[in-house]
Amino acid sequence: MKSYEFGLWVFMLSAFLGFQLIRGVSPLLHTPLMSLTNAISAIAVVGAILITGAPDAPTLSKVLGFIAVLASTINVVSGYLITDRMLKMFKKREPEKK
Repeated sequence: MKSYEFGLWVFMLSAFLGFQLIRGVSPLLHTPLMSLTNAISAIAVVGAILITGAPDAPTLSKVLGFIAVLASTINVVSGYLITDRMLKMFKKREPEKK
């Protein structure tokens, strides 16, 4: 039971610190921060694949692992699309030729 309480404590502390970190980021750094969180989500995809593909995993773990793979993949893809769109906003446009 102690490991459950410790895990809950670490989760609450990391959620609070993560919220404070994101809130303190200046708007200029949001694009690099978005790319970093995409990399972290990619690590979550790999972990979820490992959990889902374990041969002796219970059915509940496989179902939750599949949901985690799906959600993390959607997060990674949409994050990169949003980052790409934001970076395109900073590119200079070519003047139209007549």
